[in-house]
Amino acid sequence: MQQNEIHQFLERYFTANGCELVSNGDGYMTVQLTIDLDKELMNRPFYWHYLEKTGGIPNPMTLSLVTNGEKTPEDFKGELIHFGSPRLHQIFRSTRNLAGYIRLYEERMNGNEQQVPLHPWLGLNIKISHVTNLKKDSIQSIGLNLINGHIQEDFHDYLLSRKLTPKIPDFSFTLTPIIKPRSGINRIKSFILQGIEKESFTWAEEARKRWEEDLELLSHFYGDHEEKPESYHLEKQALKEQYEPKISIDIINGGIFYLRHAH
Repeated sequence: MQQNEIHQFLERYFTANGCELVSNGDGYMTVQLTIDLDKELMNRPFYWHYLEKTGGIPNPMTLSLVTNGEKTPEDFKGELIHFGSPRLHQIFRSTRNLAGYIRLYEERMNGNEQQVPLHPWLGLNIKISHVTNLKKDSIQSIGLNLINGHIQEDFHDYLLSRKLTPKIPDFSFTLTPIIKPRSGINRIKSFILQGIEKESFTWAEEARKRWEEDLELLSHFYGDHEEKPESYHLEKQALKEQYEPKISIDIINGGIFYLRHAH
């Protein structure tokens, strides 16, 4: 997972959870947390317990994060975040806890009272992992129109130009999906798999080559005995778990979005 992908993911995460991006530059951001995200991320249970007991005024913290130290201003102080950092994995867990599923409607852009149809879209944020002894992660945001089957890549960016609300606007009505959400999930997964099939698999071939080399060393270490000890089989299995190429596709979160235009 590249640093720019991490930055985009964080933007989506914080804005989707109602946080204000106080500053958002190339490689850094400062976020004003909501009460819910302060409780989720900042590990202040005693503070919130005290407020609930005393009825005090809540004061959620701000969080400053650095996603690219080379581009961050020298006077900006923040927490370095990268794939593998505890903070990022905490946010991944939080995403599943807080934003597993949402339903939003596009607001009207003008004041006329003509009825406006809203098209149902299924939107998914998906993590794709290429795993051997090394690991490469990427996040894709995919939207599927549940009436005509149109697929929109970079769906989160597609939504940013639209004003969304959790309540259906006046003088709007929703169209009934033709494609069921479960079927839509399968279509999106098939679309992602088709993209993966077009990729170069050099990374997997190189992993298998390293795997074979380590197997030869292991066999050489244990000699030519016909019956190998249990430790040999355990180490052989460990090499398989370390090197065997795998690709995993995990849904981070998703939702149904009712939008004014079909695509």
